[in-house]
Amino acid sequence: MAATLADRPVAAGVRFRAHAIDSTWTLYAVLTASACIVVGLIWDISWHRTVGRDTFWTYPHVLEQFAATLSGLSCGWLVLRTTFAGDDASRATTVRFWGFRGPLGAWVCIWGTILMIASAPFDDWWHNAYGLDVKIVSPPHMVLALGMVAIEVGALLMVLAAQHQAGESDDGRLDLSYSLAGGILITMIATLIMQYAATANRMHTALFYQVAGAVFPLFLVAFARASKLRWPATKTAAVYMAIVLVMMWTLQLVPATPKLAPIYNPVTHMVPPFFPLLLVIPAAALDLELRRRGTTGHHEGASGAAASRSGNDWLLAVLLGVTFVVIMVAVHWFWSEFLLTPWARNFAFASDQWDYNSRLGPWRYQYWGLDGPNDTFALAPFAQGIGVAALLAAASARVGLWWGNGMSRVAR
Repeated sequence: MAATLADRPVAAGVRFRAHAIDSTWTLYAVLTASACIVVGLIWDISWHRTVGRDTFWTYPHVLEQFAATLSGLSCGWLVLRTTFAGDDASRATTVRFWGFRGPLGAWVCIWGTILMIASAPFDDWWHNAYGLDVKIVSPPHMVLALGMVAIEVGALLMVLAAQHQAGESDDGRLDLSYSLAGGILITMIATLIMQYAATANRMHTALFYQVAGAVFPLFLVAFARASKLRWPATKTAAVYMAIVLVMMWTLQLVPATPKLAPIYNPVTHMVPPFFPLLLVIPAAALDLELRRRGTTGHHEGASGAAASRSGNDWLLAVLLGVTFVVIMVAVHWFWSEFLLTPWARNFAFASDQWDYNSRLGPWRYQYWGLDGPNDTFALAPFAQGIGVAALLAAASARVGLWWGNGMSRVAR
């Protein structure tokens, strides 16, 4: 009897460690899938800008569907193993859905996989019905984008749950995983809004800062508020910049020619993405402000923190929003001027590289959509637009604080 009783905690410990190993490799599989998704998306946009639409089974599409399959199978396996072979300890760190049990992030990834796979025949039917195009925004593409974002959010939720359960010895591993998950998601969002907030030609317009202010503080502030780690917003922004730079430098090396008329710009290699926004600078300012006020998970226990600081979050959101917009203007106003000079028309900065169906002209080296009359710069309307950008950024930061409070309590 004594031997039997002694064996029980050992067996339970073995089962718990096995569950931890299962969750860890599934997390790595989902992070790999998330990285493949964002790489495939940037590659796919470059394919459309260079080659045009030719067939559904292009390399970027195959990579994206592989990523969806990898995410769905790994998370599905984890759910089935936890449901049918898990013990009480492993099930305690999961949520129940339709009688099955799995981590919250795994469920989100499974739903994202379903959306991504369902978008494939929808997209093929769409082009057969309405013809080939090079448009990013279409119903099947939006279904695909929702699935992509869901998988990347699921990966972030899985990292947050692991962060909540881990000890100090795991901080280095989770620091890298959290930065990767957050940076991949920011890259995805930045790619989706690239039409308004990517090109240097728009960086002297209020619209550029309004779009950036409405979007980026939400994610940067949420990542900073939810994390127990140091410099989370800065690190996620650095990951975003690194991903875009690697893709920008790599795609320029790939030979390619257009296949879909009309061809006004006969490119000879893949058209790369625009140079990434210098998002790491305003992100560092947000991290500094949040750390100074002691309102991140690194300074307080994540669970229960929202209730104690929610009263100050409105004022904090205004401060964060104004800080973000002011720094974005200060940095990108002059940075854009450099990107429009001959000094940036090289491999390192990839300026002045346009789609195959672009009619090249002097517009390449000019600012677009300026706020003054007849597309000229005027201080008064630009200043009014920047005021709107600050309000949008404050609202975005407030939602980010609220979302970060919720993510800080993710433990399953």
